[in-house]
Amino acid sequence: MTDSLYREAILDHFRNPRNRGTLEPADFTYEDVNPLCGDEIRVDVRTDGENVTDVRFSGRGCAISQAAASILMEMVDGRPLDEVKAISREDLLEELGVPISPARMKCAMLGLKVLKAGIYGVPPSDDSL
Repeated sequence: MTDSLYREAILDHFRNPRNRGTLEPADFTYEDVNPLCGDEIRVDVRTDGENVTDVRFSGRGCAISQAAASILMEMVDGRPLDEVKAISREDLLEELGVPISPARMKCAMLGLKVLKAGIYGVPPSDDSL
């Protein structure tokens, strides 16, 4: 896929986010803010103990933060928790498919940080994503 197709996919996820909303009740819920630009993400996860059975995100922010969260939700829905825990920064960047500048990296990784914080109960450091 060319960069322009990936950019179109990011804009599509921003305009038409997948798995947007909240889950009540959820097995894991966490939210956080990127103080540098004001992005906000909340992630709710339901599991059957071993697999993600439903996942939602809500929040507001730039196209990168919201599209990355939408893409991440598609990546984890229905997957075993062990696989979700193993998702790395590189995995998400590969799914995004466009170069992310250092200034926008926190935007792109906010959803992953929030997801892992909910699953583990504590926020990971930015370096451990």
